[in-house]
Amino acid sequence: MNATRTDRRQFLKAAGAAIAAPYVITSTALGADGRPAASDRITMATIGTGGQGTGDMGGFMGHPEVQMLAVCDPVPEHRDRAKSIVDGRYRNSDCQSYNDFRDVLARGDIDAVLIGTPDHWHAIITIEACKQGKDIYCEKPENLTIGEGRAMVEAVRRYGRVFSGGSQRVLGDYGDWPRLIRGGALGEIQEVFVSCGGPSGDCYLPEEPLPPGLDWDLWLGPAPWRPYHSSLIRGGFRPYRDYSGGGMTDWGAHRFGAAMFAVGVHKTGPVEVIPPDGAEHRLLTYRFANGLRMYHGGTNDITYKGTLGELPGKHPPLVTRVEMEGYRGRGGIFGDFLHCVKTRQRPFRDVEIAHRATTVCHLGNIAYWLKRPLRWDPEREEIVGDPEANRWLARPGRDAWMI
Repeated sequence: MNATRTDRRQFLKAAGAAIAAPYVITSTALGADGRPAASDRITMATIGTGGQGTGDMGGFMGHPEVQMLAVCDPVPEHRDRAKSIVDGRYRNSDCQSYNDFRDVLARGDIDAVLIGTPDHWHAIITIEACKQGKDIYCEKPENLTIGEGRAMVEAVRRYGRVFSGGSQRVLGDYGDWPRLIRGGALGEIQEVFVSCGGPSGDCYLPEEPLPPGLDWDLWLGPAPWRPYHSSLIRGGFRPYRDYSGGGMTDWGAHRFGAAMFAVGVHKTGPVEVIPPDGAEHRLLTYRFANGLRMYHGGTNDITYKGTLGELPGKHPPLVTRVEMEGYRGRGGIFGDFLHCVKTRQRPFRDVEIAHRATTVCHLGNIAYWLKRPLRWDPEREEIVGDPEANRWLARPGRDAWMI
């Protein structure tokens, strides 16, 4: 396949060719230098090699069972830097670099992909990876819309793949707090305050000259076409609605995800979302069916208020030991994912849990954008009695990039 757009027939033809390609057995494949033999390794590729993608890539390569085979990014300097890192790690030049993610997914020798692209690409690449038999670790926020999130869940389940969301801080930052809360140290949780940024908005960046070698059309992908601006490829896409939900979905995926997990509503969602009104509701307020209220703001991180105490703050000691629900393996969220690739279990940040966390963030954005309360049905995943608001649950993709 060439480095630009590939139609479906070409994609499947190339995938079949990759599966049929012969393998060369090397000494490292047999487990030289203290590394696991090829039969015990997990072969991976990194799709999206900006700052976060490259950082995650290094984290995965720290696990001896991982062999990173390829890197992919339409930004030449990103993928060249990533290839250099991988080659330096393995002391060879075997890592292949690609412009188009479909070339990566067509390879039959790759078990799993790390998706570190901007948010607007996560769903499409995840779904295509499922179809091509790859397991997926996808950075947060795992989707751009609620509709994308549900489509990702359905694809992961339909094709029997392992999917881990990339909200590392749910486990890494708050590992002890869920045990305290679930163990009853705070009593019944009544209120949770969550700090993160606000919603994204329109993009009015001026046009800049297009750098040589950059596949700008592919970087945009499903997003509406707009002229190139350098800040977008340097991590500055978050404030703009075409590519991200802003700080609300960025840090919100971490912190709302952590809060929902701690209080046990991580597999459902709110029933009402109320934007600030300058009177009764000072903060954006989520109301859950069990009476819990969760707020956007009012703290520097996450604050839990229960009938017996607060976090951070005073509370009785934990008496009952509570295990971390869903966490498997060792080595944090990367190790959890790798363990599940081998065992075919669902990981700590399974696709459904990741989707529910981002859903809360997206609903908050919609309430902010429309400046009115929303009634949410977490089972049917629709905004009740508000056709205009429901149109925000999904967006059409540009050109051929439709889900």
